[in-house]
Amino acid sequence: MTITIRNLFTGATAPPGLEQCLTLFENANVRVARIVSNAHRSPAGFWYDQPEDEWVMVLRGQATLEFTDGEAVAMRAGDHVTIASHVRHRVSETDAETSWLAVHVKPQP
Repeated sequence: MTITIRNLFTGATAPPGLEQCLTLFENANVRVARIVSNAHRSPAGFWYDQPEDEWVMVLRGQATLEFTDGEAVAMRAGDHVTIASHVRHRVSETDAETSWLAVHVKPQP
């Protein structure tokens, strides 16, 4: 067996105002992704409404998540939240070069 070591931060860049998502691992039940945001915000009127639960952590930088109930959550490096399926949310702002780790867990039948 050969083990390949990769670094989570290698290639972790995004153009200004945008974000880049890279799937690190995926199987039938779980997807793990690295997201890099560079002064990104979700477009006006856009809300994520995902069918799976999501656990997300800011690895470096800062970000604010906004929810449809009006709650805003400011996050810095090391902070993490769990967002239940179909809880509508958006990114209201990030620093340049904010890196996230996101774990999406698909619903069980």
